[in-house]
Amino acid sequence: MNHIPFAFPGLPRIGCAFGCGPDTMAFTGAPDPAAVTATRQGLQRELGFRHWHSLRQVHGVHMIFEPEFDTLSRPSLETGDGLAESRPGRALAVKTADCQPVLIAHESQEVVAALHVGWRGNVADFCGRGVRSLCVRYGLDPRELYAVRGPSLGPGESEFTNFEAEFGEAFRPYFDYRSRRLDLWRLTRDQLVAAGLDRDRIFSLDLCTRSLPLFFSYRRDKTTGRQASLIWIRP
Repeated sequence: MNHIPFAFPGLPRIGCAFGCGPDTMAFTGAPDPAAVTATRQGLQRELGFRHWHSLRQVHGVHMIFEPEFDTLSRPSLETGDGLAESRPGRALAVKTADCQPVLIAHESQEVVAALHVGWRGNVADFCGRGVRSLCVRYGLDPRELYAVRGPSLGPGESEFTNFEAEFGEAFRPYFDYRSRRLDLWRLTRDQLVAAGLDRDRIFSLDLCTRSLPLFFSYRRDKTTGRQASLIWIRP
């Protein structure tokens, strides 16, 4: 299966992978649900996790902790945009087609999280809210966290013609009025730093989904599949 592996330095028990085309990993809009299941099963065999947990994403700020339902072969039942897990072998999956997948791991290698951060999530500071919720739930210090942002809409392609209504003055430092483009990558990094993460522990895959046909992109194609980004604790 097509994916890009990622490894946090010094955290060998944490598995990370960023999926890409040509096979969609989301049931929504998929012409062949069996093919979606087969794609997910292929990743499961190749990467070695036991369970797949994903959500019905709604561009909100709700976190699900220790998710109950395995959704490897069926549509997601729970609604939310973030997941957290402390049990080994359970992959947390974020589905995207331009939005930012943000994967988080604690330095103990005993807690991981996955956030689906669209531009609405940035406006609502889901990065900060997600980190705070994670730290409160598990008694963590944000300085003990690592994060990686995966392939997503790059600064050169993130045009927002209605910036004033959709974002507002608080986000003006990230917006270029001449090109009408907003740097979502820098915004997400700054929101993670503001949440307490060490800047040196924040990583990124600076690959633009709209520019690179390797990835699904809503901005480019409108009707499109989804790639999945996964994080899990190895047994």
